[in-house]
Amino acid sequence: MSSIGGESSTPFTDMVREVLAVKGATLRSVADRAVDPETGKKLQHTTLAKIANGEGYRRDKWIVGAIAAATGRPPSEVRRAAAAEWVGLTADDILGMSTPEVSVVVAYAPGTRPDQLTLVKDALKKLDLEDATIQVLGESNQ
Repeated sequence: MSSIGGESSTPFTDMVREVLAVKGATLRSVADRAVDPETGKKLQHTTLAKIANGEGYRRDKWIVGAIAAATGRPPSEVRRAAAAEWVGLTADDILGMSTPEVSVVVAYAPGTRPDQLTLVKDALKKLDLEDATIQVLGESNQ
């Protein structure tokens, strides 16, 4: 399974490679499912191959939606993987407050400690949630 935020430097690419590794999967069959639900744009098999091979490709927002559709993964998980790979940020629900209807996601540099997330702490204070626990991926509650 793909990792997000530290275990792999290519979690988005890993997701594409995993879906292509499924028995019977081809670039074209996976690309047929790679349609962004918001824009209706379809990912070409050639771009899918570039992603899987670690080659350069245009990194557009709609591609994340298309990969979510192709892999069957939740869009929020694919967005976090893209953020980690494309810009080197880890993104997760560090407050444990997400619901199926609402995602509470914070992006931060890998290796960040909870006490270094001062903007998050300030935002929580303004919401009268200063006692909320902040957990950084791979870290225990602090």
